[in-house]
Amino acid sequence: MEMIVDEMLAILNDRDAYVQKQIEKNRRIDLDDLFIRGFDIRWNEELQDSYVYQIPAIANIDHFEFKSNITFFVGENGSGKSTLLEAFAVACGLNPEGGTANYRFSTYDDYSDLASAIRIRKGVSKPRWSYFLRAERFYNVAYALMTKYNDDGKMQDLHARSHGESFLDFIQRADQPGLYIMDEPEAALSPQRQLTLLIHLVKMAQKGAQFVIVTHSPILLAIPDADIFSFDEGSIRQIRYEDTESYQITKLFLDNREYMLKRLLAEDDDEQGIWCLLSMNW
Repeated sequence: MEMIVDEMLAILNDRDAYVQKQIEKNRRIDLDDLFIRGFDIRWNEELQDSYVYQIPAIANIDHFEFKSNITFFVGENGSGKSTLLEAFAVACGLNPEGGTANYRFSTYDDYSDLASAIRIRKGVSKPRWSYFLRAERFYNVAYALMTKYNDDGKMQDLHARSHGESFLDFIQRADQPGLYIMDEPEAALSPQRQLTLLIHLVKMAQKGAQFVIVTHSPILLAIPDADIFSFDEGSIRQIRYEDTESYQITKLFLDNREYMLKRLLAEDDDEQGIWCLLSMNW
């Protein structure tokens, strides 16, 4: 932990130099170096009648290109980012509840048919390892790992530790260049542990791993040279870190904590009060 704190202090003391160094390390790679270059959605009449076609950001996309080995999907709840991520993972051959292509357990089939319409465009290299990690269903994955895929009994019982500790330990076991798809990995982690995850993601990307991540974490989104795509406003578009709501709202609150709390707690309409504050010219 002391090493992590020292590394973060070094970043804060000379952030510009650090960012430039990371950009050089985590360089824009050739599309052929990516395991997954992109995907296409072939809409049909059946899908156009499904609920996924009612999600504007998803309905307005036919093609998607990956241009970095770390790609983030961001947006408000219900914007479609997790729905698309899940369909993308299934189209890559992964279990919809999480795990590798070898995991075939299911506790509740609630995923959409969108995966059947997605055509994956692969790169030249094949990943040694692929994994779909969903924070809210990690308990199910951990249980399946121990009961269905632990024939020799040598696997560590992930339930023997706290949720956050076992979750982060599980992620850090992934030390091979591969394809890692994650849905809100920060959900189980404290801010300090999110810094640990940030460092792990960057180091793995430097080794050639590819990440596609849905997140609300302003900490993870700060990874240098990552691509960030917003699902808000009815389309999927690339934005800057500083333009994400996760960054803007967190910064706004921390910079104006007392005033915002006073205004928010005085409003009768919670949502109206929030959007009124966010729309003010600070």
